[in-house]
Amino acid sequence: MLRRTKIVATFGPATEDPKVIDKLIEAGLDVVRLNFSHEGHAIHMQRAETVRERAKAHGREIGIIVDLQGPKIRIGKFKNGRVTLQEGEMFILDVDHPLDAGNQERVGITYKALPQDVERGATLLLDDGRIVLWVDKVDGNKVICHVVVGGELSNHKGINRQGGGLTAKALTDKDREDIRAAARMQADYVAISFPRSADDVNEARQLLRAAGGHGGIIAKIERTEAVQNIESIIDAADAIMIARGDLGVEIGDAAVPPIQKRLIKLAREHNKVSITATQMMESMIENAIPTRAEVSDVANAVIDGTDAVMLSAETAVGKHVVAAVMAMDRVCRVAEQEPEVITSAHRMRAMFKRVDEAIAMATMYTANHLDVKAIAALTESGSTVLWMSRISSAVPIYALTSQVETRRKVSLYRGVYPVAFEVKTSDHATVNKEAIDELRRRGTVRDGDLVIITKGDLTGVMGGTNAMKIAMVGNLPEFS
Repeated sequence: MLRRTKIVATFGPATEDPKVIDKLIEAGLDVVRLNFSHEGHAIHMQRAETVRERAKAHGREIGIIVDLQGPKIRIGKFKNGRVTLQEGEMFILDVDHPLDAGNQERVGITYKALPQDVERGATLLLDDGRIVLWVDKVDGNKVICHVVVGGELSNHKGINRQGGGLTAKALTDKDREDIRAAARMQADYVAISFPRSADDVNEARQLLRAAGGHGGIIAKIERTEAVQNIESIIDAADAIMIARGDLGVEIGDAAVPPIQKRLIKLAREHNKVSITATQMMESMIENAIPTRAEVSDVANAVIDGTDAVMLSAETAVGKHVVAAVMAMDRVCRVAEQEPEVITSAHRMRAMFKRVDEAIAMATMYTANHLDVKAIAALTESGSTVLWMSRISSAVPIYALTSQVETRRKVSLYRGVYPVAFEVKTSDHATVNKEAIDELRRRGTVRDGDLVIITKGDLTGVMGGTNAMKIAMVGNLPEFS
């Protein structure tokens, strides 16, 4: 049984050994995330090369996501490494204070516009909401606060404003340089941190294209403003990542589950991809098995229809890297057996704008109402299989393409499996036979099975899919 939900794993020090990467691929890794908030370009370049080399050795295509750092809205360092704040006492966030000289009364901040972005009565959340400060007043470059929820505060912790409102631009100078590095790496996706609007997504795409990159753009949803502008952001992006850490701090933890469900649903309705991320199996950084709550979290995301579930520190620095991927694989497979996951009424009343889109929808309707074992979709850009993957189904979709960029891109699509396939003839009967022979070699189908083949009259032309053929394996008639 093939797993349809894709697994994204963040690479870091715990995944440096090629033998570990081999085990991760065998365990079910689909896409690698490279977090550009940490380490330099050379290290990430080497990781990307190693991943692709090991994937090729396994006969697999592994997609690569470059995740940009975004604006650094953080406090500086403390002289003693940390302080303990007490409820009711005063604490100052000071733009002019040295970034390495924080003390019990004040600390420097990297975000110079904070005094302009807050006013008396604003609530600031530090260290993912563990420390809560109430703004008493703004005095020049000093934000003078009272501690509402105290505790230990250490170096470089993040700052959020409850309810949003920080004006930091999504793309920094570092991000622009990192986008150029992503283009050189031929990254399959670039994820933007803290976008507020579709303009941020469009700017990132323009920068990536100008640098020669062809990857898709992922909008990380982690700001209140992003939720408010979600439909235009989804339209502008290729995918969204539901980054529940910062998002939960800004909108409140209790609001995250319904927002997550809504975002997954909206992405599917707009024919875009969704990734559910942050703390999915965080206990496995230390422990060999996940908690029951983590298992439920992953399963519910799968049942809701997410394309991918993501591991962060669990695989970047965790003690049980391979076990974490195996656990996620196990949970996804079981959740995918639920009836609501393998049936769909999605877009049943919709009008289609393109012929290839209509073919994709007709294919999935047929697959879900006929005993079809597999779909062989000959594709150049991957658009047809993206539309297909928006429909819940238990039928595997094989994206047969000679384009390596397309194979890596579709590695993120739910229920889609990339296959290297070269069309060497314009004879339709021969192409159909070769497509089915490829699936037969993979052990996917056998004589007597029904397969749906989709392709265009002119092979190798993007957007040209205009035909659907139902064929029986072992009994493929000659036709043109």
